[in-house]
Amino acid sequence: MDKILSRVSSAAGAFAVGAFTVNSCIYTVDGGERAVMFDSLRGGILPDVRDEGTHFMIPVVQRPVIIDVRTKPREIPSVTGTKDLQMVNIKLRVLWRPVIEKLPQLYRELGTDFDERVIPSIGNEVLKSVVAQYNAEELLSKRAEVSSRIKTELIKRGAHFHLTLDDVAITHLTFGREFMKAIESKQVASQEAERQQYVVQRAEQERIANVTRAEGEAEAATIITKAMEKTGNAIVEVRRIDAAKEIAGKLARGRNITYLPGGGNAEGGGGGGNPGLLLSIDK
Repeated sequence: MDKILSRVSSAAGAFAVGAFTVNSCIYTVDGGERAVMFDSLRGGILPDVRDEGTHFMIPVVQRPVIIDVRTKPREIPSVTGTKDLQMVNIKLRVLWRPVIEKLPQLYRELGTDFDERVIPSIGNEVLKSVVAQYNAEELLSKRAEVSSRIKTELIKRGAHFHLTLDDVAITHLTFGREFMKAIESKQVASQEAERQQYVVQRAEQERIANVTRAEGEAEAATIITKAMEKTGNAIVEVRRIDAAKEIAGKLARGRNITYLPGGGNAEGGGGGGNPGLLLSIDK
């Protein structure tokens, strides 16, 4: 019985040692990650990159370094000056990832925290150099152009450090209080100028209308004068008849108008009687 227990314990010990040895000789690279190998016998970082999956290594001699290669966002704040010496607070959002083929060189030169060392420095450098070429107003009116230039310059600078920038965008852009007050004052002055221009145009149109109306009245008076010279008082009588027709039409449409016939002599058949009356009677 003791021999059996001794054999079982020996087998268990051998299995444990074997499992420990196997576990020490393998490592796993998860999805979205890559590994570079440090080999103390072959001069440090090996030039090849290990893909996702399980790989073998020599314990003690080799040590894998796991690096995340997924695209990650990074916000870069900066306070810089414009071409017209206005201070602007700007924030840049960058989507970046390392170049997989350059991971051994990237780790050898910058370590695993290469994003902390590289992205803020090149981001501020590019922001300051590009923003300094525009006036404060141009940063607002040409925002797409500014963002495109910043993206182009950042991609060039990132490639020097083996980083790929998938997207670069301006997410925040504000100016100092003095500049904002100046913009508000300029907008108010522009609106006031437009209002004054409208008032001037309206007065000019009214003046033209008055001149045209006066010319029309003068021409009408000339025509009437010439007509009276030719026809005497006939045109006045025509105007009087037209006015009488208009008055009669208005009275006929009234509700409280009553007609009283005159007391003329019907037998004589003449027109010597009194004319009728139109009375307005309140009911």
